[in-house]
Amino acid sequence: METSKDLPKFAVLQLSGCSGCEVSLLNSDEWINNFQLVYMPLVVTSNKIPDDVEVLLVTGGVRTDEDIHNLRKGRSRTKKLIAVGTCALSGGVAQFKGNHIARESFLKASHRLRLPDMLPNAYPIDRFVDVDLYLPGCPPTPQLFMTALKDPENAKIAAIVCQECGRQKLNDMRPTSITGPRSGVVLPDICLVNQGYICVGTSTRGGCGALCTRPGHACVGCRGPANPYLNKEPKFVLDNLRRVFARMTDIPAEEIDAVLESPWLSLFLGQFTDYTQEADLPLRTKEKML
Repeated sequence: METSKDLPKFAVLQLSGCSGCEVSLLNSDEWINNFQLVYMPLVVTSNKIPDDVEVLLVTGGVRTDEDIHNLRKGRSRTKKLIAVGTCALSGGVAQFKGNHIARESFLKASHRLRLPDMLPNAYPIDRFVDVDLYLPGCPPTPQLFMTALKDPENAKIAAIVCQECGRQKLNDMRPTSITGPRSGVVLPDICLVNQGYICVGTSTRGGCGALCTRPGHACVGCRGPANPYLNKEPKFVLDNLRRVFARMTDIPAEEIDAVLESPWLSLFLGQFTDYTQEADLPLRTKEKML
């Protein structure tokens, strides 16, 4: 029987984030008998990441010079680095000032008090180090954590959330107005788009088990784009979603656009499209995406 010292070692480096990804990992107990957790400041007392770590999970975005220092030091001490969660992939909420979808609508919103000073911006970690695997989600599910740690190369991930959701799409049920995210009575077996909810599961990569949509909450796209939409311009992603809602609803296009371009939704829709706006950033290929 293997002792804890014989198990492969992994560590968790938290940059500027909310600890939601760490909590999701702790909700899984499968790793306990398969890996030795040697560094995670939230729960493990340790002064530094050991030199012999096989896998380093990095959560949070790069917001401070200390984040850059710790990230580069962590990269040098591990064989494999996995970017975990929305903040590690896009910078998270703190990067709204540079969000190409939300910026204009946020600036002209009459109800906001002021635009917070976001300089210096928060950045995704692959601006500074090479990433071996991307694990998108806000947070990723415990099952996805285990897949990333144990056997990501052979993972069978659903192409889109709709494949895991199981709700039926109807041709003769066409809403004319948007149903608010916390209003209305959700029919249990009917597609949320048919019921007037702005659900983007048709373009969002699967793997989450449709944890939001199955009980009746619209997908906001936290798992990032499905493979056909990786490294595409913002217009390409938004136009695809517009076509979905035009095909399935009679909701006015301007109402759809107002929600798609809102800060709360574009946080996730823009976590990959923003990267297409800067030529010197690395492509996030499907081979590196879990």
